[in-house]
Amino acid sequence: MTKVSLEGQVAVVTGAARGVGELLARKLSARGAKVALVGLEPDALKQVADRLHGESGFWHADVTDHEAMAQVAAEVKERFGKVDIVVANAGVANGGPFVESDPAAWRRVIEVNLIGSAVTARAFLPVLMESRGYLLQIASLAAITPAPMMTAYCASKSGVEAYAHSLRAEVGHKGVRVGVGYLSWTDTDMVRGADQDEVMRELRQRLPWPSNKTYPLGPAVDRLVAGIERRSSHVYAQWWLRGMQGVRGYLPGIIGAVGQREMRRFEPRLKGVSTGLVGAGGAADEQRQQGISP
Repeated sequence: MTKVSLEGQVAVVTGAARGVGELLARKLSARGAKVALVGLEPDALKQVADRLHGESGFWHADVTDHEAMAQVAAEVKERFGKVDIVVANAGVANGGPFVESDPAAWRRVIEVNLIGSAVTARAFLPVLMESRGYLLQIASLAAITPAPMMTAYCASKSGVEAYAHSLRAEVGHKGVRVGVGYLSWTDTDMVRGADQDEVMRELRQRLPWPSNKTYPLGPAVDRLVAGIERRSSHVYAQWWLRGMQGVRGYLPGIIGAVGQREMRRFEPRLKGVSTGLVGAGGAADEQRQQGISP
């Protein structure tokens, strides 16, 4: 596919304080893009913005707040004159048995990952239509295959995948391309936070290769950047994820059978599994919900 130069393009990245969002912002900036950072942690966002190569700005906003995100979209356009690329990357995660889960944390994963992605698109699609731009929705291996102890995260990422595919058909004739980015376990605060729970870490280690590995952040983000340059419909941050698409229809049955065995094995230890949001991003979101300044 033809590559689009990022020089002079305006890119918006949500969840840009750390991890995938931070490194993606840095790599887009290094290729000449002007970058607007959006997230819950203004101090961290400012630090990221200060390290970028070219023109940038940051906006403190909750992606689930439609009024706030509509204002961000208006201010970004006023600041830069246009928006060419939007990456809906903001996300949180929790784990543990569904029956024992914290209802508030479970709901918040759906709100941030699914509703927040839709709110982001709703706010920025008018300006993307003006520029005939590109929306990249970050999904996950969790959209392709279900996993026990991850009901909220799998539901949210399956949801954003389906929503983005539907949206692609709606806005394509208006010149807007929509892509879905898939990542497996990647070395971020979210994954490291999940690994702090012994049961969750052991369960992940028992997954079949190559889904049991943690992959370096740099090469994964390089693949996302390449997908943005090509305005790709599907972007795979790890090479083997593309192959999962061809077998995904078989995976729920396999996971259902094997997962029962694993849950039986870990049953005595499940009471101790943390059910709150994981990682530094999860902590920032919980502070936001409690009205504590990050």
